[in-house]
Amino acid sequence: MVITINILSNILYILLAILVFGILIFIHEFGHYITARIFHVSINEFSIGMGPKIVNYRSKKTEILYSLRLLPIGGFVSMVGEDEESDDENALNKKPAWQRFIIVSAGALTNIITGIILMVILVAVAFNIGGTTVSKFNDNYKEFADSSGFMIGDTIKEIDGKGVRYTQDLLYTVFDKCAEPVDITVIRNGEEIILNDVVFPTKEQDGLTYGEMFFSVAPLEKNFSNVISYGFSSAFNTIEIIWDSLTGLVTGKYGMAQLSGPVGATSAVAQTAKNGLPDLVYMCIFISMNLGIFNLLPLPALDGGRLVFILIEMIRRKPVPPKYEGYVHFAGIVILMMFMILITFKDIISFVK
Repeated sequence: MVITINILSNILYILLAILVFGILIFIHEFGHYITARIFHVSINEFSIGMGPKIVNYRSKKTEILYSLRLLPIGGFVSMVGEDEESDDENALNKKPAWQRFIIVSAGALTNIITGIILMVILVAVAFNIGGTTVSKFNDNYKEFADSSGFMIGDTIKEIDGKGVRYTQDLLYTVFDKCAEPVDITVIRNGEEIILNDVVFPTKEQDGLTYGEMFFSVAPLEKNFSNVISYGFSSAFNTIEIIWDSLTGLVTGKYGMAQLSGPVGATSAVAQTAKNGLPDLVYMCIFISMNLGIFNLLPLPALDGGRLVFILIEMIRRKPVPPKYEGYVHFAGIVILMMFMILITFKDIISFVK
């Protein structure tokens, strides 16, 4: 009986994860859809999911087909003149470049804006607001406290030249930069002091070394100003984490072990959901922003790749022939799908283990 309940519970969490992805994809595609409608672009279909249709509805007023498809791994807004020439006066290819730029970028920007709004709400209702003032040293790391030069009441201002304002900034900066000795600027009794070669405890994870905090910081008063400021700061810190991860993949800092596809991400969301609503909401924020930022990368088949061609058109004052742009995006789709299959295969092996 216990095993059956656990299996049912896991299935429900997985279904919840799929629902989360469906909502985030809907938000992304809605950004494209609503801006296309604002600029009166003719739309063939607005779909959530890929593959065979499960249900669909065609509006008698607009002739737009709204569909839900079997595979919850994407979605699309099919616009007239998007990938082909069209004589429809409201086709996408007939619209000015600046309007097309807004329509193409709107999906990713909607994901990012949604993440920022959710972060502010999460801070308001669930998170404590922490500053960067040292309030207590961890008993397990007394040797690091003694050698660091820190004193209770020090307010950390910079770590290796990078400014920190709130706990969220501080935690990530220590995690990312403090595997090696660092110089830290603190405010002590109103005076700016530099602590040289401060050593932090470290931990190993997936072959990489990260820094760990050896002290606690004092909380800040929760008021309207701090909630808004901390919410925006935490949101942009999340964007920084995502961007650093993407650049780390390009530079080779991170490898296959750190990558996850739909299966791995679904598993992570399902696991996070077990920790409670605040953790689930933060995971949604992270995925929403990740979806937005990844889609803005200047790669073929992604929104960012399409934006590159629009920018080229703006500079040249004439568009790249759709045939050639189509070749580039098709090649991008093939490479992206092969990469996604590889990552999914890796996730399945990890999941089975």
